[in-house]
Order: sequence, then C-alpha cells, then structure tokens
Amino acid sequence: MNPKKILIVLTACVAVALFFYFDLQRLLTLEALKANRQLLADYYASHTVGAVALFMAIYILQTAFSLPGAAVLSLAAGAVFGPLAGTVYAVAAATIGATLAFLATRYLLRDAILSRFGARLEGINRELEERGWNYLLFLRLVPLFPFFLINLAAGLTRLPLRVFVLGTFIGIIPGGFVFVNAGASLATINSLSDVASPRVLGSFALLGLFALLPVLYGRITRGKSVR
Repeated sequence: MNPKKILIVLTACVAVALFFYFDLQRLLTLEALKANRQLLADYYASHTVGAVALFMAIYILQTAFSLPGAAVLSLAAGAVFGPLAGTVYAVAAATIGATLAFLATRYLLRDAILSRFGARLEGINRELEERGWNYLLFLRLVPLFPFFLINLAAGLTRLPLRVFVLGTFIGIIPGGFVFVNAGASLATINSLSDVASPRVLGSFALLGLFALLPVLYGRITRGKSVR
C-alpha cells in the first residue's frame, strides 16, 4: 500500500476512534432526537441550505465509516425536513456514503476486509458477481444482511460502480421512506422497533422476492435446458 493510501486509511481510523472516544453516538439516539427536535427545526427554518448540507454530510460520514445511527438520522430527516424532502436527502446521502465505502473497499482495504469478514462475505460475493443487479436490489430491499456488509462485499467483487450506485439508490428508497415518514410523527415513536414492525419487514421481503424473480426464472430455464 502506497503512502497516500496509508494516510487515507489512518485518517479514517482516527475519525472512527474519535467518534467512539467522545461517545458521539449518544447524539444519535431516539431520546436525543426527541429532546432536540425543536432546536433542529428552528435551525432549519433560519439556515435552510446549511441545515440540509450539514445533515447530508453527517449521514454520508456515518454511512461511509459504517458508524451506528442510520435509523435515527432517517427519523431526524422526517422530523426536520418532512417525509418527501427528508427521504430524498436521506437516500441520496446514504447512497453517497455507501459508494465511498464501496470504493474504499475496492481500492484500499481489500486484503484487510477479506481477512476479517471473508467467510461471512463469500456467499454474497458469489451472488453479486453472477447476478449483480438483481441480487444487490434484493439485498437492499430485504434487511437480511447489515447495510455496511453489503457495501464491503460489493467492493470485493467486479460489480460495476454504476450498478452499485443505482441498485443502492433504488433499493433503499422503500426502507428510507418508512423511517423518514415515521420521523415526521416522532412523538408516536417510542423505540426503533415501532418502525421496523413485522408487517413492514414482510412488505420488504415481498419486494425483494420480486427483484429475485428474473434470477429464479433463469435458474429454472437453465435446469430445463440441462435435462
């Protein structure tokens, strides 16, 4: 690894270490969001562009560094910006952050990630290489695997960048809207489990199955041709 790559990796490690050292995750909790909702709304009213830019920057960094707090940030988007605008900001920021993690994995951290998560990523890697678009869309729609692991796994494959970006953006819209829309009624949310109900998760699973239909059809037709 050349000196520039080493510097980038060290900078990222320091940033993550500082996040946990100063316990910044306490700011990304449902309780903290409820306590500061009015303050955030007032800031947005007086500094509209700055508030959006700051929110997206925080969300991008959270996603790129695989830090905790994505669900609370999505709720915050709904509470401050409203359901539609909040969904746009949250989904766009999450996609950019995921893309940065994807690129970092592909060009900086490949060996380290394989040694740490290789066994867990093997199955995802194989499916992404063989059926990239459909399988990525399935993974984004159905919360079977952690969001950050999908970013890492995709970066280890030969999946084209444009497929990753588009599949991520489209695939996270339904889940993003559910959390952002819930954030618009923040007072009724007592825990994150109130948002991710079995009914909602079941709906995501159904959407994911539709994404996998072309893959299943291809397997069936190949099986018939072999016979």
